[in-house]
Amino acid sequence: MTGQIIFDPLVPWVLLAVLAALTLGGVGLAVWRGLAGWAWRGLAGLVILAALTGPALRQEDRAPLTDIVLMVEDRSASQRLSDRAAQTASAAQTLATRIEARPNTELRRITVGDGTEDSGTLLMTALAEALAEEPRGRISGVILLSDGRLHDLDQLPGVPAPMHLLLTGQPTDWDRRLIVSNAPAFGIIDEEVMLSLQIEDSGAVPAEVAGEAELTMSVDGGDPISVRVRPGVTFQVPVTLTHGGRNVIQFSTPESAGELTERNNSAIVQMNGVRDRLRVLLVSGEPHPGGRTWRNLLKSDSSVDLVHFTILRPPSKQDGVPVSELSLIAFPTRELFLEKIEDFDLIIFDRYKRRGILPTLYIDNVRQYVEDGGAVLIAAGPDFASADSLYRSPLAEVLPARPTARVFEEGYTPKVTDLGQRHPVTAGLEAEWGGEWGRWLRQIEVTPERGQVVMSGVDDSPLLVLDRVGEGRVALMASDHAWLWNRGFEGGGPQLELLRRLAHWMMKEPELEEEALTAEAMGQRMVITRRSLTDDVAGVTVTAPDGSETELPLVETSPGRFETSYEGPEIGLYRLASGDLSSVIGLGPAAPREFEETIADGVALEPAVAATRGGVVTLSDGLPGLRDVRPGRPAAGRGWIGFTPRDAYETRNVTQVPMLPPWLVLVLASGLILVGWLREGRR
Repeated sequence: MTGQIIFDPLVPWVLLAVLAALTLGGVGLAVWRGLAGWAWRGLAGLVILAALTGPALRQEDRAPLTDIVLMVEDRSASQRLSDRAAQTASAAQTLATRIEARPNTELRRITVGDGTEDSGTLLMTALAEALAEEPRGRISGVILLSDGRLHDLDQLPGVPAPMHLLLTGQPTDWDRRLIVSNAPAFGIIDEEVMLSLQIEDSGAVPAEVAGEAELTMSVDGGDPISVRVRPGVTFQVPVTLTHGGRNVIQFSTPESAGELTERNNSAIVQMNGVRDRLRVLLVSGEPHPGGRTWRNLLKSDSSVDLVHFTILRPPSKQDGVPVSELSLIAFPTRELFLEKIEDFDLIIFDRYKRRGILPTLYIDNVRQYVEDGGAVLIAAGPDFASADSLYRSPLAEVLPARPTARVFEEGYTPKVTDLGQRHPVTAGLEAEWGGEWGRWLRQIEVTPERGQVVMSGVDDSPLLVLDRVGEGRVALMASDHAWLWNRGFEGGGPQLELLRRLAHWMMKEPELEEEALTAEAMGQRMVITRRSLTDDVAGVTVTAPDGSETELPLVETSPGRFETSYEGPEIGLYRLASGDLSSVIGLGPAAPREFEETIADGVALEPAVAATRGGVVTLSDGLPGLRDVRPGRPAAGRGWIGFTPRDAYETRNVTQVPMLPPWLVLVLASGLILVGWLREGRR
């Protein structure tokens, strides 16, 4: 039971001050004039003023509350290295026993587990949440059992008591880490890309492994290449991307004896291979409305270098115009089709027919160019069905269809065939346009000899035929009226998207391969996609970094597209196989944030600990003792840490008794006034 005097004035303090001043003035006037009884009247005024202040005696029935000690145990991934987990468990148990044995003290244990790979150890977040649940006036101390590697120091809360860090780890700990400091997201195919790497050693590095390390590199899971490098030195590694799309490059250094972990000894870089410039040769046999369609399509892409020739004046044209008055540029046939043909990624013949401009030798060179990996697109007009057709040349050996000499001069709506619904060039075109397609008005009848018919026209006759020849690709469009869609004839159609896909398929862009196995990573989960022209495909085999294999079935999600998902148990390089196709993908970062720095160190927390007068203690030197310290005093010393007793209490009952009840004030004031009157009268 405790008591104290409180004041609850009956009038405002300002009015009390005015009354006190008037009372004091009256007493002073009485003294100055020499009036008898002034002292008794002054005492009466003082009693009345005291009564107006409302003095009372308040008594509280208090129950003492225990002090609270918070112990935060770091159980993150870095705390499972070496013997840190056992260190933490042993220290936590011993400290819990000692703290619970202290009088008037309670212990709150908070466990911090693994965050996400990007977030790391959220030690301060857990401490802030624990402090929010407890009365701050009862917090006597905070103990952090950790290796000091936290990643949310900016979330440090205000700690109202000494905070101590008990540091796990051993003085002999050391680790080796591979760092990729510069890796572009894109690289030009067949050109060197320089990557910046560094091998970093930290801790007590043994003399036998210091000074040199082995670096191994592999591209798309191929044969590894090994070199010797110096740790601590940033070095450049040249990498050449051989194909478009995703290229997975893995770097690693072998685990050394005594190293804390090998989780940060590897790095996976995923780069997209892109072409520097797409070089296209467009040869228009004669001016026609659709010629500009091809030109506009190709010129609209800033990554395309277009060389366009339109044959305006064939050798057979004899109109008597003097040569000196002609401003036409000579067609450099030898340079284009003999000397520099390999420089082009795609050759388009738009309504071209044999007129003696390209000798048979040059056309045969185009055939060889296709078989060696080039691409040729034929946009056929009526000339393709004539005796001057390109089919009547050595190019016929690589063309997927032959003309029948028949030309349909009638309106028809192009359609995607059943096979075309599965082919990436034409799949989804109808849904993407979102409306009826306009008609074309001409088609050359052809008979397919090989390849895939992905679009049809009049009476379901082939309209667009695609084929692979040797290392190259050939496409035959049996109409020259695609430009009608571009002009919006009868509503138009997906002309731009169709020609874009067609050109990119011929230039072997990975996203348009008809038989492909790809995967997209989302954290530790991958979505595997298998594209195929067949109705039935084999499942996919996933080989994890540890060599274990998992068989997964594929489910058809749309025509020609099969998918499944897989949750990777660990970070690293995964190999995928389905039938004759294979692919690789990297899951997770090169090393989770937990393993970027693995040597125990309390430097990051020292300022926060010092601000509360706490200390940093290394557990390898032994467990510290526990003491009580007064607020504001140092709370850590050699071999000990301290807590601040809070003397917190709970008020159960409050009793308030007036010190000057009205009757007593009346008696005292009246008595003093009466005495003053009698004193004055006696005089």
